[in-house]
Formats: sequence, C-alpha cells, structure tokens
Amino acid sequence: MNYDVIIVGAGPGGIFSAYELIQSKKDLKIAVFEEGFPLEKRHCPIDGDKVKSCIKCKTCAIMNGFGGAGAFSDGKYNITNDFGGTLYEYIGKEQAIDLMKYVDEINVTHGGEGTKMYSTAGTNFKKLCLQNKLKLLDASVRHLGTDINYVVLENLYEELKNDVDFYFHSSVNKIECINNGYRIHYNHTSLDCTKCIISVGRSGSKWMETVCQDLDIPTKSNRVDIGVRVELPAVIFSDLTDELYESKIVYRTEKFEDNVRTFCMNPYGIVVNENTNGIVTVNGHSYENPEQQTENTNFALLVAKHFSEPFKDSNGYGESIARLSNMLGGGVIVQRFGDLVRGRRSTVNRIKEGLVTPTLAATPGDLSLVLPKRILDGIIEMIYALDKIAPGTANDDTLLYGVEVKFYNMEVDIDENLETKHKGLYMIGDGSGVTHSLSHASASGVYVARKIAETL
Repeated sequence: MNYDVIIVGAGPGGIFSAYELIQSKKDLKIAVFEEGFPLEKRHCPIDGDKVKSCIKCKTCAIMNGFGGAGAFSDGKYNITNDFGGTLYEYIGKEQAIDLMKYVDEINVTHGGEGTKMYSTAGTNFKKLCLQNKLKLLDASVRHLGTDINYVVLENLYEELKNDVDFYFHSSVNKIECINNGYRIHYNHTSLDCTKCIISVGRSGSKWMETVCQDLDIPTKSNRVDIGVRVELPAVIFSDLTDELYESKIVYRTEKFEDNVRTFCMNPYGIVVNENTNGIVTVNGHSYENPEQQTENTNFALLVAKHFSEPFKDSNGYGESIARLSNMLGGGVIVQRFGDLVRGRRSTVNRIKEGLVTPTLAATPGDLSLVLPKRILDGIIEMIYALDKIAPGTANDDTLLYGVEVKFYNMEVDIDENLETKHKGLYMIGDGSGVTHSLSHASASGVYVARKIAETL
C-alpha cells in the first residue's frame, strides 16, 4: 500500500481527520486529495470593478480548496444537536457534543483565541419568539469570522503539511475496492491505501452519488433547502445579533404548514456569489475585524423540501430552480421586499433609491418568476413573523437575493462507526448526508480518525 489512510476532500471533515490521525499516530502515512487549490491560492476573480459577477471558473475558489466551502464562510461553529446534522443518531448525543467542544478547543488554540462564544442559554428572546409563533433553537456558537477562520486554517495547514501529503488540484475519478484496501484513481494515475475516508462536502454530492452506485452502497433520498438571502440594515437585528450573534429561528407557516428557518446569519456582513456544479447561487460572509464590517446584516430564509417515492433527485430539483434564476438574471437576482409583495420586478433605480445599499452586484428582477409559489409564500409569511420580533424586517427596502440553495447528499448507509458496508471505507462530513455544518463535519472527522487509529 502507498498509504495507510487516504482522505478525499480537504474540507473541515478531512482536515480534522488528518489532524487527529497525526495526534494519535505520528508514523502513519496519510494523503489528502483535493480538487481545489491550497488556501493561499484560493482567490475569487470577482472584484466588483473589472469582474462584477461569477465567470464560472473550472474550480470555484469559494467552494473548493483547503478548508472546503467553509474556508470563506463567517466561521460559525455551533455546538448543538438541535441543528447542523444528525451525527448524534450514530454516535450518541453526549459524545457528539464532546467532540464539537474538542474541535472548538483546537480552533481556539490555532488562532481563534479572543473570539467570542455566544449562547442562547437564559435569553429572553426565546420567550419573545414563542409569543410570536417562532421557535429559537438552543445552541452555543463560536464566531471566528471569515478573517480569523482563515488564520485558523492557515495554522492547521502549517501543522499538517510536514506529516501529511496533500494532492491539490487532483480530482478523484473513481474509488476501487482491492485486496485489503482501496485504489484511488485521479489525474490518469492511482494510489492505494488501507483505509479511505471520503469527506467531499455538499459540493461533492453528485460525485458521491456515482461512488455509491459504483460500490453498490445503499443510499436514501435526503432533502434540499431552497430560499433567499435577506439583507437589511444591521440595526434592525442588532438586539438579537449583539446577544446571540447567530439565531436559528424556525417558523411553521399557516398556509402550508411548512417549516421556514433562518440560516447563516452575518451581522455587519456581505452577500456573496458561490458556484456549485456550474450554478451560481448566493451566500453570506462576515468579518471579526471592524474595519471589514458593513452597515448591513444578511441571513438566509430557507424552506426544506423532502420528497417521497417515486421522486429521488432532490438536488436536481434545487438545481433546476437555481438554473432558472441564472437564466433570467445571468446569475443572482435581487428584489426589494416591497416590490415582491406588490407583484412587480425591481429595477436599478428602485434599489438605488432605497434605504439599503446592496453589498453584492446582482441583477434586479422578480423572484416570483423563479421560486415556486409554496416556497415564496412561506418566505413572505416568515418575513412578516420576524417583523414582530425585529421591527423593520418587513420594510419595503429590505433586499431579497435569490436563489439560495443548500444541497444535501443522498444519505449514505453507514454504521455507528460512520463506516460503509465495505470495511475501511468511511463517509463523513456533509457529503455523507449526515452532517450539515462546520462543527458536525469536523466532529465526524475526529470520530472516524480515532476509530481508525484503534485498528491500525
């Protein structure tokens, strides 16, 4: 065997797998394959001047590379079992929380010292939400910020690079079962290993489906989250964000009884493009450094859609909606809330005359031509519900960017060790369909690394 362990994907799951393996056994031969670039070479060409929108690079610097899609996120590590995945169903609630706390300790000792830990414990907002048909989910959250998150990743890479072989810009084409191990095919060549960890994140969801088909690994349909990113003046949400920073709020719509939730809240942040499988969608970032902060706060409003037989392609459904947005707007569409409820498209002048200055150059348009009625009705209901706890949310000038889509992999059939039916082949992180967050993905990496260390 060329390696004891090969890890496919250098996102949080892959990074923490490699980190924990090195801590356990220094003499292990470990390789990490990543289709993107090293951290210092990850640069999105959008500069707001010469390049104003996504040019669909072959490898998206925002989504791929060391650190994964979370590298340029706002670095929120939520310590909770209430959301972020179902890791606890495999390893137990107590162990899941302990692993997330362990991940937090590593982040703090690798550049995250001085960042703040927020908590919903004892907050009065929980009562205020319940009084207005909203539910605030429990969590502790470490906010690193996009800038500090980058520093933490730099430090982790510096520590790993001498003990781990990194293969950047190396797309794995196929994984093959061989005697007592696995063969990893990439860039017209291959390497063998005794154990293999697959941690390809949400952007690797389509690739994961082909791997599971090739290796006859059972899967079941997951969900897709579809919605918009809301941008408004930071002062409107400042009471919540100053105390909680990240507030996960769920609303059950009256019309369809669908759950709509807030996601990825970025106080004083910016709205950004991201490219998933050639489709341009929207996301948000925020910074710890006050000099890089804006006067706006942004967050996603997402409706989760679960599908039953015979339909199985939840990601395909989400992609088709995102493609429609790209077709009409050439990328991301932006619309004033007031225009949306009046049934008219936004224009450059209407947005320019509004009270909210956009942080992303998007095409003014009409989201009702893109989003299905059921989803759009849920989002509008949620905005009016949030207006009761944060007055001003439903102002005419509140901006809605669309679409935001969170793709989830088909949920892979794995056991309590996060191991497939092929012994020594593990599926972790968001690519497994089990985790949906930085903290859960990282914790799954630590967990599997410890299991492997016991057997090698």
